[in-house]
Amino acid sequence: MNDQVNTLGLSFKRRLGLQSPQALLSKSVTSWLLVALIGQWLFAIYVFIVFAFPFVTGGIESVDFSTMITGSVDGDSLGNTILMAHLIPAIVISMGGVLQVIPQVRNNYLRFHRWNGRVFLTLGMVGALTGLYLTWGRGSRLSDIGAYGITLNGILIIVTSFFAWRYALAKRFDVHRRLAVHAFILINGVWTFRLYLMGWFVVNQGPNGNSGTLDGPADIFISYACYMLPMLVAELFFWAQRQREKYRVIGVSGVLFLGTIITAIGVIAASLFMWFPRVM
Repeated sequence: MNDQVNTLGLSFKRRLGLQSPQALLSKSVTSWLLVALIGQWLFAIYVFIVFAFPFVTGGIESVDFSTMITGSVDGDSLGNTILMAHLIPAIVISMGGVLQVIPQVRNNYLRFHRWNGRVFLTLGMVGALTGLYLTWGRGSRLSDIGAYGITLNGILIIVTSFFAWRYALAKRFDVHRRLAVHAFILINGVWTFRLYLMGWFVVNQGPNGNSGTLDGPADIFISYACYMLPMLVAELFFWAQRQREKYRVIGVSGVLFLGTIITAIGVIAASLFMWFPRVM
């Protein structure tokens, strides 16, 4: 009887992935990647329908910029071109970015991983440079202090993308992998900002510490947390991979599962209140 109970208990543990803390860690990352994949593809569809398709079929004058701080400006050909160069690549970044950090894709489709990575990092740097120009050169910001966090985000994108590429060329794949994960997080920082902000509104049933110019205490915190917090979690994950103490690994897995829940809330909130209303 005891043998049967032990066998059933072991089987149950295996089904949950609890026979190995590292297996639990892997499942926690997979759950976040799945939610991120759904959220990024929804965002890509939104950008395509609202910006890319009207631009391709009818020109910039047919694109709806009503919800943007600064949209198309008559007579500003350079600014309008940079604006579209900032928006449209987001489709490719959102569709292909998550695929770069999925181990099965990286290990089984190496050629695709390399070319997709080159495209992703290149467009990520283009997005950072155009975003910095739009923010400070064109004045597309609601307040200076509210724009500092995203500005730092853009600068870090350029730095991490450059070094991720450099270490890949040097075949230092251990360092490349770590930097590439941080580049992925940073390139998607503005996407994450939208999730955190909308999720914050949902949890609080409205603004709480926010302002119309995005310089409230909650706005400022989110403008930095949208990339620094995921980068910290990524470092915890890398640290947990090296640990043999199971409770440390389980603890980090719990943090990652919590991050999955937060991301899921953000994806649902952003979809319902930012993306779907403009698509439908």
